[in-house]
Amino acid sequence: MIERRRQPRIEVNLPARWEGVLTERAAAVTSLSINGCFVLTGGKVAPKELIRLEINLPDNQVIYLWSEVVEEAEEIGFAVRFTSMSDEEHEQLDRFIKQTLAAS
Repeated sequence: MIERRRQPRIEVNLPARWEGVLTERAAAVTSLSINGCFVLTGGKVAPKELIRLEINLPDNQVIYLWSEVVEEAEEIGFAVRFTSMSDEEHEQLDRFIKQTLAAS
């Protein structure tokens, strides 16, 4: 298998919610980078589906991201690539990832 990731990825367990075309569900983000994440959850999604993802970072920070489904792991969850976030949310996410990497 060829590794396609270009950015550092961290293992986390962050509460999240996602909303797709037909479903809205609670979830957990278990793998995270500045470009995307894995969403551990039930519910059906389709490849290339756009979803709205809400991730709860520590210290009561919440970021809202538009994402595209890039891979589905049936009955486990799905991987997304972030497609849109504000500059402030990008900075929050980048800071959280760097702090987590530095602490490990």
